[in-house]
Amino acid sequence: MARCCWLLLLALALVACCGHAATVEHTFDVGNFSISQLCQPATVITAVNGQLPGSTIRVHEGDTVVVHVINNSPYNITVHWHGLFQRGTQWADGPEMVTQCPIRPGSRYTYREGTLWWHAHSSMLRATVYGEWWNQNVFDLDREAFLTGILVDRADAYTINGMPGDMHKCPGSNRKPRTFKLKVQSKSTYLLRIINAAVNTPMFFKIAGHNFTVVGADASYTTPYETDVVVVAPGQTVDALMVADAALSRRYYMVASPYNSARPSNQPFRKGAF
Repeated sequence: MARCCWLLLLALALVACCGHAATVEHTFDVGNFSISQLCQPATVITAVNGQLPGSTIRVHEGDTVVVHVINNSPYNITVHWHGLFQRGTQWADGPEMVTQCPIRPGSRYTYREGTLWWHAHSSMLRATVYGEWWNQNVFDLDREAFLTGILVDRADAYTINGMPGDMHKCPGSNRKPRTFKLKVQSKSTYLLRIINAAVNTPMFFKIAGHNFTVVGADASYTTPYETDVVVVAPGQTVDALMVADAALSRRYYMVASPYNSARPSNQPFRKGAF
């Protein structure tokens, strides 16, 4: 009788474990739309589902993720996934003409893997996560860097969730700058998923008056450590706990600041020279 009970319990456990696995499908419609940032006239950007930042995929561990990508943009595109080893599925990793052919304008492709975050991986479309924001067309920046051999100029702004913040006010305008705000409850603990969506720039992330406990990086747990600032490399993800334990009735600035080494000041090619 005891053996039968153990078998029954084991069967129930297996059913419970398998019951959570699901197939989650998303459609990424890639196209162009206009947006105005940093007091500049509206510029055309390439994005997913007409939004900035792009769509969030929420799944449980063990789920199968299917992403249908429809390319309605005028460019060749691919989608690159961070935090996934892609063992046996390297053709879905995204780097254009390295592991897969690009998705041509008007075509579609289905990715059957998902992970922490995704971005375009074709030419300077890698910049269209818009962690960095340039008032200049990103393809012009890419061409300038190719011709000069010098990295692209520093971004005009660094955004948090696509918003440049209130340090970039428009002179003579009542228009309020787009600023990301995180509402918290006092003494509550929050898990922050910090992603450096910049193209080439390491970033420092800090919230005034608060400390972090870093618990993970790139989809893996790490030995917890405390810090008041998180350094994140391009493409890296960091999971950090934050306790909202600062004084009440105040607002605390959230800052993403770039790390940049010195660059040549007199570049041989400038905008409009070619």
